[in-house]
Amino acid sequence: MSEENLAAIRRRGGQYLVGTPGSRMKQFEAQLVDQENWTQVRPEVEVKKIAIPEGEETYVLCRTAGRQEKEKAIRGRFSSSMERALGNLQKTIAAGRLKDRNKMERRLGRIQARHPQVNDLYDVALRETAGGVRLFRQIKEDRKHWREAREGAYLLRTNLTAETAEELWAKYMQLTEAEACFRALKSELSIRPLFHQKEPRVKAHVMVAFLGYALHVTLKHMLKRRPAIVPKQSQSGVDNAQPLSPMKALALLSTLQSADIVLPTTDGREIRLRRITEPDAEQKSVLHQLGLTLPDRLQFHCECSADSATA
Repeated sequence: MSEENLAAIRRRGGQYLVGTPGSRMKQFEAQLVDQENWTQVRPEVEVKKIAIPEGEETYVLCRTAGRQEKEKAIRGRFSSSMERALGNLQKTIAAGRLKDRNKMERRLGRIQARHPQVNDLYDVALRETAGGVRLFRQIKEDRKHWREAREGAYLLRTNLTAETAEELWAKYMQLTEAEACFRALKSELSIRPLFHQKEPRVKAHVMVAFLGYALHVTLKHMLKRRPAIVPKQSQSGVDNAQPLSPMKALALLSTLQSADIVLPTTDGREIRLRRITEPDAEQKSVLHQLGLTLPDRLQFHCECSADSATA
């Protein structure tokens, strides 16, 4: 869930849930750093409710472990790149290969422009010394600590009433589910574009797409109804259960096929055996999770010719 998506206001009936930009979180630094009163709503998601005195709005701090690791890795990659570039410029200036201050400033500006994600974490300046102009750089520890504290966190603002932060977060997730519905209709189910010229055909197209989405949601709930048991070998040698989305389940099962085995006989006839490919361990787990059993064979629903037989 990106900050751009969080910044989009969702309104209905005068009530709203809105994700605020990261800059707004600075005023809640103390609550974010404080490790008390957090409620775990998912294995990797924690939330905290913040009531504003004499205000009609409520804020909910949220932080996600997976998102934290991702943002930390991104910051580390850009920080390493910027430090490497600053180090090269610093060595070039100290060795006397670059003496024009204007060129120094232009190169420094290009480095800062290439790393806007972490530029605010560094205090960089060109200063006059006894040996000439030198580049000095220092990391801003206060900003670094704040960036580490807010990584993986986002803020929700709402005028909806609820007793707990978990309830407010659940309502926000309902909005994301509705948005995911429209995305599924437009992408996986391809409800758009419509090239029909007559209204009944357009309605029929929408109806078929809606039925497809109903099946999509049914499959999603079937996957959630039972615990995911698709094995994935971990580094410790223990199989970890991994949740599956409907699209992943369909992609996993799409490799199952039926094939005809043709056996010629001595009298010139052919015996056709229609069999289904043997599912692998992951496919068997998904089929078991969905409560489905593959038949040993698929029967032909047609008459056999005089020179062939079906088994």
